[in-house]
Amino acid sequence: MKRAVFLDRDGVLNDAIVKDGKPHPPDSIEQFKISEGAKEACLLLRDAGFELVVVTNQPDVSRGKTTIEQVNEFHDHLRDHIGITHFYSCFHDDQDACFCRKPAPGLILNSAQELDIYIQKSFLVGDRWRDIEAGNKAGCRSIFIDHSFAEKQPKDYFSKVSSLFDAVPIILGAN
Repeated sequence: MKRAVFLDRDGVLNDAIVKDGKPHPPDSIEQFKISEGAKEACLLLRDAGFELVVVTNQPDVSRGKTTIEQVNEFHDHLRDHIGITHFYSCFHDDQDACFCRKPAPGLILNSAQELDIYIQKSFLVGDRWRDIEAGNKAGCRSIFIDHSFAEKQPKDYFSKVSSLFDAVPIILGAN
């Protein structure tokens, strides 16, 4: 079985668009900016033998604010510029009460099963309480990127950092 780093997308791999202190996904590929150090971090993690798996909530699809094609365009951009090949997205909203929308662990558990990943030896890196809770529920060690958003903050995480790049030595030192 393989080890993985499960990665949230917006705020981890690419910069979130912050409005009134709250993060939002970019509206267009022109707004889609890969976060500083993200490419280098992914290269180091991949070189250390980790599978990189994006697990992302994209409720703006069900809200009619974006399309699956736009989400796939962002993922193609990450594939082309960072080399990530595994993407798992939830397009539901809270009222759908699905098993895949974080903080539920479905995206992590489903991808781990499909990709033969040993969850207990894996990590989740996210920038919102939903990410951290999903990682914890799945059995990962969760690393919180703290952007000081004006929203609920996670309380139970393995480590807190300021970027994906800062998470790399923690991940490599824990295994």
